[in-house]
Amino acid sequence: MSYFDCVVIGAGVAGMTSAIYLKRYNLNVLLLEKNSPGGQIIQTPNVENYPGYSSIDGASLALNIFSQVTSLGVSYQFGNVIKIEDLEEKKIIYTETEKIETRSIIIATGRKPRKLGLLKENELVGRGISWCATCDGFFYKDKCVAVVGGGNSAIEEALFLSDICKKVDILYRGGELKADEIAQKRVLEKNNIEIHYNTEVKELIENGKELVGIKILKEKEMQRLDVQGLFIYIGYEPDTDYLESLGLNLEDQYVVVNSKMQTNVSGIYACGDVLKKDLYQLTTAIGEASLAAYQVKMYLENVK
Repeated sequence: MSYFDCVVIGAGVAGMTSAIYLKRYNLNVLLLEKNSPGGQIIQTPNVENYPGYSSIDGASLALNIFSQVTSLGVSYQFGNVIKIEDLEEKKIIYTETEKIETRSIIIATGRKPRKLGLLKENELVGRGISWCATCDGFFYKDKCVAVVGGGNSAIEEALFLSDICKKVDILYRGGELKADEIAQKRVLEKNNIEIHYNTEVKELIENGKELVGIKILKEKEMQRLDVQGLFIYIGYEPDTDYLESLGLNLEDQYVVVNSKMQTNVSGIYACGDVLKKDLYQLTTAIGEASLAAYQVKMYLENVK
């Protein structure tokens, strides 16, 4: 069984930042991730609110941070955590393939995209359904697609797709978009984007192999849209299923911490988008991550 001073679960921006600080404190740290390093930010085509960059794509920003992680010699490992056992001064992390012993944990698993909950939605993932335009957009070059949502993520991805696809339909259940005014202005300047307000997706239409259309309820009238791709941006939900048996204080499945990033379980801290908080931004995640790492350092010094 592997042993560490601290295991950071999740290699998004918050998790990687925590690992950097922990390594600089000369602690034996493991960064554990079940997907690619970078988290949700790698799906963002253009980041314009991160200090030091007037504009940078999310994948490049994530790669820059991960390069710093590896250059410091932080241990990085792929692993899907299924359970954590609290044995007071040590914790046992169970992945699908092994057990890892650690003196402390930082939870930084962030959030995962929310689904529409429609019949055949899971079956059509990769065959018409996607939550990442920057990942899958080029599969729909010169085709018709739809984007569900009215926030910044949805609008930014619709703009990205408009440069690739023949037509982009934005489907939003509200009466006006929630995205920033600058993003909305860019959308209105695009000739191949159409916005459908007060609209909900009700049914997915497939031909036995892939998505060929959707049925929408618009202004109380059922309509069909012939689209080959459907990109969903209706918010996120925290990735905390593996914490159910730990006795952690959760609110709406988000982790609750105090001002020191401490959870109600001694030796376990959390940071980033997995937290119950008011503002979900890169800059807040980084601040929380550095504080969590510092508090882990102080905790480990006190329990020696």
